[in-house]
Amino acid sequence: MKLVIDDACYAYNQIFGDFGEVSALPGRSIDKESVVEADVLIVRSRTKVNKELLDGSSVKFVGSTVAGLDHIDQEYLQQKNISFFSAQGCNSMAVAEFVISACVNLAEDLNFDLTKKTLGIIGVGNVGSKIATKADNMGIKTLLNDPPRQECEGLTNFVDLNTALGADIVTFHTPLTFQGKYKTYRLLNNYNFSCISDKTIIINAARGGVIDEGVWQKNKTLANIIDCWEDEPKINTALQKSAYWATPHIAGHSIDAKFMGSYMIYEKLCSFLNKDLDNNIINLINPENMTAVNNNLRDTINTIYPFSQDSVAIKDIKNFEDYRRNYPERFEWSHYSTSINLP
Repeated sequence: MKLVIDDACYAYNQIFGDFGEVSALPGRSIDKESVVEADVLIVRSRTKVNKELLDGSSVKFVGSTVAGLDHIDQEYLQQKNISFFSAQGCNSMAVAEFVISACVNLAEDLNFDLTKKTLGIIGVGNVGSKIATKADNMGIKTLLNDPPRQECEGLTNFVDLNTALGADIVTFHTPLTFQGKYKTYRLLNNYNFSCISDKTIIINAARGGVIDEGVWQKNKTLANIIDCWEDEPKINTALQKSAYWATPHIAGHSIDAKFMGSYMIYEKLCSFLNKDLDNNIINLINPENMTAVNNNLRDTINTIYPFSQDSVAIKDIKNFEDYRRNYPERFEWSHYSTSINLP
């Protein structure tokens, strides 16, 4: 069996090596020629999986070790009877920690009390729900917006989009979709940007394209946290220069998230091939006990991981892709003993 795998997939040889011959390539280098004889394709977000890539290939299983789906033509895979699985939720805690860390740092630097602010969460799925829980633990009032969930579940505590956009801090966590009743492409646009004021903080850790960047760059806000960009890695330099943090799509790049992305695909591939799980693989992440002993929340979370360094790293945007591929080691908060309670 031949497997073609994005070489940014965590521990790909240890996790997938026993399945057969592994060919590891940078995601942007995976092309029609490289997959034509492959049985299994495992990607991250940089490979467009569609007819152009797979037509004429022997691929029968596609796994994506990231949560996003906009790089996958699921309709084509279904038509060709190619099994597909995406690691939905694998990085949800990592992104939630990124967002809360941003809020805590902004509160300190801009001298405001988070408990006096409202947090609008656009998209209350795997990531948004974790942010909501952390915000509740911190005493922050949340305004939750997720029309598909509200419609399906009859949730009465959710609000409409314009109400959520009127929050003091607005953070986006929707998938990127281009059609249908609830399409999210340019969800924040020229028509509803009036809901945003010059006192609003905007966070995009969802997908580039959820916000119309051309409109965004023309409107003053209190602060912007931008991790996801249209046309990555050719990012909007005007927004980059004005942002509090401008990071290279790394909010979900914790070791835990990357491992879980690979492991979730491993589980599905074992099921697809009727192969027993190797129980040793789940123990690949087992760091020594780590501590972050500080007397306040900001110093504690910045000791665990300072996201500001990710912003500094891509001041020269030519570093965007290289920094993502060689991202510093970052473990999630649960691995740390701290002197204060983390949300």
